[in-house]
Amino acid sequence: MTSPSRTADRAPNIVLITTDQHHWKAMGTRTPILQTPHLDRLAAEGVTVDRAYCPNPLCTPSRASILTGQYPSSHGAWTLGTKLDESATTVAGLLSAAGYRTSLIGKAHLQPLASVPGQTSIETPEHFRDWDLWRSFHGPFYGFDHIEITRNHADEQWVGAHYALWMQEQGLTDWPRYFRNTDGSGGRLHRWDLPAEYHYTRWTGDRTLAMIDDAVTTERPFFTWASFHDPHPPYLVPEPYASMYDPADCEPGELVPGELDQMHPWFAETQKDDPDFSRWFETPYATHGFNRQVIDKDTMRQHLAIYYGMISFIDDQVGRILDSLDQRGLTDNTLVVFTTDHGHFLGAHGLTAKGPFHYEDLIRIPFLARFPPQIPAGSATESITSLIDLAPTFLAAAGQPTPGAMQGVDQLRAWSGGAPARDHAVVENRFQPSRVHIRSYVDDRYKITIYRGDDHVEVFDLQQDPDELHNLAKDPAHADLIAHLSHRFLDAELQREASNQVRISHA
Repeated sequence: MTSPSRTADRAPNIVLITTDQHHWKAMGTRTPILQTPHLDRLAAEGVTVDRAYCPNPLCTPSRASILTGQYPSSHGAWTLGTKLDESATTVAGLLSAAGYRTSLIGKAHLQPLASVPGQTSIETPEHFRDWDLWRSFHGPFYGFDHIEITRNHADEQWVGAHYALWMQEQGLTDWPRYFRNTDGSGGRLHRWDLPAEYHYTRWTGDRTLAMIDDAVTTERPFFTWASFHDPHPPYLVPEPYASMYDPADCEPGELVPGELDQMHPWFAETQKDDPDFSRWFETPYATHGFNRQVIDKDTMRQHLAIYYGMISFIDDQVGRILDSLDQRGLTDNTLVVFTTDHGHFLGAHGLTAKGPFHYEDLIRIPFLARFPPQIPAGSATESITSLIDLAPTFLAAAGQPTPGAMQGVDQLRAWSGGAPARDHAVVENRFQPSRVHIRSYVDDRYKITIYRGDDHVEVFDLQQDPDELHNLAKDPAHADLIAHLSHRFLDAELQREASNQVRISHA
């Protein structure tokens, strides 16, 4: 293993910036109304990865995949309410062992809101306001030397942990009045009276800068994950961001009449006044998105204006991070990646919440990367990237080997204009153990989605039908295409088999 001192002499720093539930088009470079000058700068100084995908459109599975380089079916945190095993091999742990100063600031969501024997969690309501715990505990945590986390979105009652302590330290001693009651009541909508300087987006920015300063002081390379909580609903943000966008200028997606007729039956249920999803339940825990999702267009415009404001708030913090790297002379030796854990529905296909709905809105994600020594400024690539590729890519950039159990691939050459590192992405989604269990294969043109225990299939031609309005699987004329994609899908399943064990003899 490379010694820490030797690593420090040559290894690049790595800054991972993520948001939560961020539509792939929601950047100024794709949606002109959206003010994201710092993300635009990152795109101008690096590469825009046009075809990036999450391995699962849910928080815990996707975030665990970022850390482990594995699909959820391999790392075990397969849905919300599950836990990534604390013994898991992570990119943070491997980089820490190689001499890096590793830190996670913001949202973790690697553990559930409850504990049971053998599957305990630190991210539970009884822990959130245990101030003695959070004053003393900053790691290690999944390989991170230092963490500062909180669990809430907007004014949710899950607020606490390191973020609440920070608010108190900043002088906001009455911070609980800006958040919901512990029973979840008293929620706000759109315009938050919490001053922006005390918001968790500002906290994540502040503490990320502190981690960079700390690493510079120790003269160690660093891997810092700035994990922003927004623009995940509820749609709530302080001024000036709450008034930054006029709802009249915001254009949500919409349902095209008849488009859901060719989709799995649970899509149509989301549009009914009294939907019935009971046939797909087998546990007491709900499937996200299994509810009526119809929202009138004026309300969606208001939501979208706030969603954009949340993104602009994050963009300001991204600017502070980029400026910090410049001021410390670190830019040329720092790999910066900006992305999210999964996408979001903003009215397209009549949907407004994530769930087992594998449209591009949900599984395709924004993705930018900057690394001046290798990545050409202002470039773009359609080379497919998955979030499971981050761990192997970061390890390769640091000159470290990739464990055999990691299923991702090193993308640095592809991001730098080289040949594609992969020709497909696989997206998993398993809410109920067997009844809500789907999987998609996406290549440079087509996407096929299959449903466990169900003969329903969806196939879209993403070149000819980018809005995904026509399911080709319903047309007998495309039988050969479906057979071809099915074979490719099976081959992709074989390709992603991995193992820590290397064959070392004939028997």
